[in-house]
Amino acid sequence: MSPTQAPHRQVEVDLGGDRAYTVHIGPGVRELLPEMVARLGARRAAVVSARPASSVPDPGVPTLWLDARDGEQDKTLDTVGELCGEFARFGLTRSDVVISCGGGTTTDTVGLAASLFHRGVPVVHLPTSLLAQVDASIGGKTGVNLPEGKNLVGAYWQPRAVLCDTDFLSTLPDAERVNGYGELARCHFIGAGDLRGLPLHEQIAASVSLKASIVTADERDTGLRHILNYGHTLGHALELATDFALRHGEAVAIGTVFAGRLAGALGRIDGERVAEHLEVVESYGLPTGVPAALDPLDLIRYMRRDKKASRGLAFVLDGPRGVELVQDVPEAVVAGCLEAMPRPTS
Repeated sequence: MSPTQAPHRQVEVDLGGDRAYTVHIGPGVRELLPEMVARLGARRAAVVSARPASSVPDPGVPTLWLDARDGEQDKTLDTVGELCGEFARFGLTRSDVVISCGGGTTTDTVGLAASLFHRGVPVVHLPTSLLAQVDASIGGKTGVNLPEGKNLVGAYWQPRAVLCDTDFLSTLPDAERVNGYGELARCHFIGAGDLRGLPLHEQIAASVSLKASIVTADERDTGLRHILNYGHTLGHALELATDFALRHGEAVAIGTVFAGRLAGALGRIDGERVAEHLEVVESYGLPTGVPAALDPLDLIRYMRRDKKASRGLAFVLDGPRGVELVQDVPEAVVAGCLEAMPRPTS
């Protein structure tokens, strides 16, 4: 069966006109890549891949092949500059295409390079990790880290297509698969419903559908899109404080448990809903406690640098009107909730 005939799910991100695109989800959908490149009319392609070259189908046009390395260590402005230099030496133009193949950090970094080179070159994403398929590759947010904080430099640059080939996931180590569950667990509280027990491809499709609907309504993160950051304020702080020893999904999972506790401490939700946060995160096999070695005051300093924190400490929290961004949360309440979190020693 050809890739165009193979059964797979499609989710539309309807941003209007030529900015709308389709997310294809299922086994073998990477084989749609030459068709996507042909539709764009690209004369050349630059493939930036954290997987072996054999993982990416021939785009069908003259192609520059560049190696990437998944991980926060290369999610920097230096990497973006190196990529743009390679694009220039290859003669890439705005009429061509950049293709990313890798996890969330590769998707973010390559997406930013594509957005900046010639002020914007079309990009197609082939996310290879569960985390990237349910979150990073969708919605057009690109970004890299600074020593001062995570994702502080970035741009909005929507892909022209996303190919979530679930065959990639069969090769993931168990730890990386669990890492991806961190974003699925937080989806439980922002509108996706209970995804536990569903087949993995349906969990991915549900997460992508939710994010697509939110991005369509608020592409530039001025209101509704804030809810996608559920669990991320503490999550990003934990990543930085552990020098990324905690992976993104693991950190978001802990941040989700914390968001439930903080909402409870502020009187926004009842004890049963607070407990539901812990229950859902635990059910995915994710960590739920703040590492014992971390100082709550250090975490608060990191959280003050969060992009959403325009007035004091800011968190996306559940509440009587649903999930929303809450500004100027009292530091004493945040510190108390951090102190009360489980503190595993390993």
